[in-house]
Amino acid sequence: MSPFTPEQASRLLTSFTNFLTIATHSILYHRALYPAASFLTARAYNLPVHQSRHPGLCTWIRDAVASAADQIRAGAAHALFIVIYSPTSAVLERWVFDLSSFPASFGDKAKVSRDFKTGDTGGDVNWADVDEALRGALRRIAFRAEGKGKLPEGCTFTIAVELRDEAEPPISHPQVWIPSEPSLQVPSHRYPHHGTARGGELTTPIRAVQAGPLFFECWVEEREEEAASSSQAEENEMDVTIGSDITTLSQQII
Repeated sequence: MSPFTPEQASRLLTSFTNFLTIATHSILYHRALYPAASFLTARAYNLPVHQSRHPGLCTWIRDAVASAADQIRAGAAHALFIVIYSPTSAVLERWVFDLSSFPASFGDKAKVSRDFKTGDTGGDVNWADVDEALRGALRRIAFRAEGKGKLPEGCTFTIAVELRDEAEPPISHPQVWIPSEPSLQVPSHRYPHHGTARGGELTTPIRAVQAGPLFFECWVEEREEEAASSSQAEENEMDVTIGSDITTLSQQII
């Protein structure tokens, strides 16, 4: 059962997914995965932020975050990642959003849609505090991303969700999620090894965020390109069986 009213749950989840969307665009801009000229400057949370001009990229990010929001609403998401890959598909950076302190459920989406009234803010939540906390997190993410060294040319990214232990993989048609590569998986009874791309060689805290009743932490994990490429080659040589206990899923690019 959700600890919030349907109205609170709807607005909190919307606030968080808006934050994730802006954070994704910000990371892509400051890590220079796309040319700076392909971004425009807008304002969100009373901050200047960057948004891609490319319709296809904007649609992909919007759909990926919406799919992640479904997992968050159901209480299935343990963490969310923005993963940056080298041109050889080795993991160089993981921007981590730890959602383990989120509630087990945000309630029934259908009930929220049915009962929610326009203009109803959901009562006891201090929404100014929520916005201020998310504003501070966005500022810190931009600061960390802007201050990091240059990535190699040709890097790519994806969005991944790590499921809670008790959550069922979102297997449905159409399949919007696919299992991540073994290097990003947590240990399981079928694959007891810790993914070599998890943790990285350097972990930098970004912020612990108390956004009203929601609490989450974010940090970035980094690996040197040479070490990441070597690790990826080792993973490719391993005989890995992928089963139903997969816990990390990557958004499929259509």
